[in-house]
Order: sequence, then structure tokens, then C-alpha cells
Amino acid sequence: MKAILKQPGQRPVVVELENTLQALQRAVGGYIETVTIASDACLICNEEGRLMGLAPNPVMEIDLVGPVLCVGVNGDAFCSLTDENAEFMLRQMGGDGV
Repeated sequence: MKAILKQPGQRPVVVELENTLQALQRAVGGYIETVTIASDACLICNEEGRLMGLAPNPVMEIDLVGPVLCVGVNGDAFCSLTDENAEFMLRQMGGDGV
């Protein structure tokens, strides 16, 4: 699945990862929490990131910590970002575009 990964203190990058709970948990380093940002996209972060003392990682003026993923949403399921959404979200997250 095409997603955007934003590590604290780094620019966001487009990544490919499996669309499984385990892969999402590995990417953020623990249990996942979602933040809806659009009808077809959400941010995924570590649910316990603050308790774990993870580094600040503000994304689109949202005060998050630790690694953050941006993925597509289709109904109740996660999915790949479209090329257009990936380009738009990458810029919104502080990247240069695809």
C-alpha cells in the first residue's frame, strides 16, 4: 500500500508497506491511533507515543509525536493513497512532492 511516512525531524517520504495491522504497528512503533484529516485519508500514529516519550512530530499543525503515517481510507478500511493524494499530502506534510 502506498503511504507517506514522516519521522520526527525529517521530511516525509512515500513508502510501500503491507496493508496489515502488524505492518502499521511496526511503522509507528506500537499500537496505532488514527486522526481523520479528509474523507479519503487519515494519519496513523503511536497511541502511546506521549507516554513513551517519543519525539515531537507536528504534522499539518497537529501536535503528534513519533513516526506518523498518512494512508488512504475507503469506508472503514485503510488503502493506498492515490498518486494525486500522495502528491497533495506530501506537500501538506512538508515534503517536495512525488
